[in-house]
Amino acid sequence: MARFTPPPLDGLKRRIDRHRLEKAGRSSGMFVRETFCMSRDEAREKAREWFEAFPKAAYWTEVESWRKLDGDQIEFTMRRLPTAD
Repeated sequence: MARFTPPPLDGLKRRIDRHRLEKAGRSSGMFVRETFCMSRDEAREKAREWFEAFPKAAYWTEVESWRKLDGDQIEFTMRRLPTAD
């Protein structure tokens, strides 16, 4: 009786690797991102500036990520669309 052996996945692995490389080579998608590192008060003010300059409804502006560093420093990334339609 013949025993089933799965087909080799080398071709699939190469396609996945190629896709990941192409994706990494492109710009970071359709969003404009900028990362800042500043004091908590300055970070709040910078986020307000972004939301005023690029309204959330039109540009999908958001604080994409943030983390607290030593000394009350905040590192955060703001994200928005490059243009409003």
